[in-house]
Amino acid sequence: MGKKKTPAINSSSTADIAFLLLCYFLMTTTMGSQTGLSRRLPPMPDPNQKVEDQKVNRRNIIIVKINSADRLLAGNEPMDISLLKDKVKEFFSNPLDDPNLPEKKMTDIEGYGQYPVSQGVISLQNDRGTSYHAYIAVQNELVKAVNELRDEFSNKNYGKPFSRLTEEQQDIVKKAIPQNISEAEPKDVSKR
Repeated sequence: MGKKKTPAINSSSTADIAFLLLCYFLMTTTMGSQTGLSRRLPPMPDPNQKVEDQKVNRRNIIIVKINSADRLLAGNEPMDISLLKDKVKEFFSNPLDDPNLPEKKMTDIEGYGQYPVSQGVISLQNDRGTSYHAYIAVQNELVKAVNELRDEFSNKNYGKPFSRLTEEQQDIVKKAIPQNISEAEPKDVSKR
């Protein structure tokens, strides 16, 4: 008796079909490009400008640190992340004119008039070992504090939340309640 051949499926065009499907999905799929944290970068300095040391009043800065164990330190005191928003709101608003909190500068805001704008700056510093989750959670709390202050200002002056204001009104609120968050370069504290 002769050997019996096993019938096989012709798979020579399977790779071609897979390649065509890949091309089809790449061309028809849309990628979300509006991700990330919105931050206003400082303008590029003039190359002819002399570098000067700027002295910033220590009371106008609150340093928020996140270590490699994701522990939070705000203004030299350990803090739970759930309390960070309220601390930042108090820092920016300085309701009792505390000499340890930021000073306010009377500023003429076009379309509004004179308003005492906080000179406060949040300096965010993190360790290279900080988890992405902790970093984003702290960023969210900082932005949430500024957004709540803007909503309070909007409701008081315009009778509606910040998101429902016109573009001109939003610009006024942004000038009255600026989002001053400075990020320092991450440090590797664990190697010291």
